[in-house]
Amino acid sequence: MRIAFYAPMKPTDDPVPSGDRRMARAFFEALEGLGHEVTLASRFRSYEGHGDLKTQIRLRDEGQSSADAWLDNHAATPPDLWFTYHLYHKAPDWLGPAISRRFGIPYVVAEASHAPKQALGPWKLGYQAAAAAIRQANAIISINPKDEPCLRALRAGTAGMHSIAPFLSVPDRPTEADRAATRKAFAAEHGLDNDVPWMLTVAMMREGDKSDSYARLADALRIMAIRPWHLLIAGDGEARNRIQAHFGNDTRIRFLGRCGGLALSRLYSISDLFVWPAIREGFGMALLEAQAGGLAAVAGHTPGVASIVEHGSTGILTPPGDADAFATAVDGLLKAPARRLAYGAAARIKVEKFHSTASAQRRLNTILQNLGIHRAA
Repeated sequence: MRIAFYAPMKPTDDPVPSGDRRMARAFFEALEGLGHEVTLASRFRSYEGHGDLKTQIRLRDEGQSSADAWLDNHAATPPDLWFTYHLYHKAPDWLGPAISRRFGIPYVVAEASHAPKQALGPWKLGYQAAAAAIRQANAIISINPKDEPCLRALRAGTAGMHSIAPFLSVPDRPTEADRAATRKAFAAEHGLDNDVPWMLTVAMMREGDKSDSYARLADALRIMAIRPWHLLIAGDGEARNRIQAHFGNDTRIRFLGRCGGLALSRLYSISDLFVWPAIREGFGMALLEAQAGGLAAVAGHTPGVASIVEHGSTGILTPPGDADAFATAVDGLLKAPARRLAYGAAARIKVEKFHSTASAQRRLNTILQNLGIHRAA
């Protein structure tokens, strides 16, 4: 079947890495893996983050024009289904609903969110468009349990509502010999002590929630300053200078800049503990990737994060923004390598069982079959 795939927040081929882009790619690849012909329908970005009505009106008009052009260009070969990843009041879908109605095809949305408090706020226009799209959708796939109550209320029930846990392709684990050799080479390259625990953080460096999480992480490190450790930070963005300033001149920290692909996989394999305060975090793809790499995690507790990190089994969750509790949890795992390794092993098993692409594809296939969209023979 032919599926038109669209991500109004950020297209799958956007040059800037993020958890949102990784999750969009995961859905795209999962649909392809089911044998469907999946195409990126549009690169039009509807995201407007400042609450500026004039810009939102311009984006609405551009989006509607894009939808009209798309309809004209594909009139002879319409898709069998339209699939939109991640829409909400700041990034509404101006294309999918209109195109789906015109062609009479199913409209599916993954990771939609609905925030009633925005009804009269600066994103009122986007709020109304997102709400209309959510009501129209033949299927809503939730990946963050926090979103589900408001979505159910908007749709007046659970009809068409589904959930899929955040997922990824689980990488092969390196042998212990390969891991040791890679870590030794990395230590030499970056001037690290190979005999102390290495913590890892992977996150974009931007203002808002990310910056707040970095600030709490820096606070926690100062509380546990006397213990030997290294912290590796993979991430970049417009707020890098201000974020780095939170950490002062601590020589135990290495800022590695933007990393992706094999570089990130290497970091997950050679580190000892993933740390991230996760303030107002949706769920955190980096947390999922870390656990797939066999890393225990200490993270701030949000509903989405708790769906990935199982407290007391694959890591430790602490009250959001509580630097003291976070420092205590990190310090405890740094002092308990056996427990840390056990958490990491359990994390890997949990990802393989509940967060793999294969498990997501089984759920996706059932959802699509119920809409008359069948996988290739």
